[in-house]
Amino acid sequence: MLATRDVRSLKPEQLDALREVANIGAGHAATALSTMTGQAIMINVPTISITRLDEVPGHVVDNPEDAVAVILLQMLGDLTGRSILVFPEHTACRLSELMLQRPRGSSPTIALLEESALKECGNILSGAYLNALADFMHLMLLPSPPLLAVDMASAVLSSAFLQFGDGHDVVFCVESQFQMRDDGEALRGYFLLLPDSASLQRILQAINLA
Repeated sequence: MLATRDVRSLKPEQLDALREVANIGAGHAATALSTMTGQAIMINVPTISITRLDEVPGHVVDNPEDAVAVILLQMLGDLTGRSILVFPEHTACRLSELMLQRPRGSSPTIALLEESALKECGNILSGAYLNALADFMHLMLLPSPPLLAVDMASAVLSSAFLQFGDGHDVVFCVESQFQMRDDGEALRGYFLLLPDSASLQRILQAINLA
């Protein structure tokens, strides 16, 4: 089994391969968001980092007690593990407004209708990233129905809550910023990929590390 330190030692060209997969996935996600919201949305080049699960809250929020919306999907098919979308709570509220085609500020909290919109958004956005990975590896990947949780980052991004590993497992963290073309508004979110040990090995084999 490969240790986290081995994965963090990826060569620049191997990181470039992962970054290109993330870039393609983010582009597909931006196209899907544009279709869902009826607004032209652009994507900045995403940044990708490799970290441990117990370090993730520090990557996505300034304070681990800040509230986030987490959309969790099981990764099924030729690779298994978890895929997670993370948005700061205020971003999730704004994203739900866009999905529901409501004016800004009309959804200050995440109620039942907003939850449904965010789950649908998570399903489509995670699918965009997983499809990019599937095309790169020539595999079949399928997401499960999404689950949504809103709580402190330290709580919902813990290994206990996610029922995944012991906190030391490898996480591929993709930070993406979607920008509205009309008014320049930017929405920041994170796509996290938590492959299990066998799937991590296959991903690394695909970029000629294992």
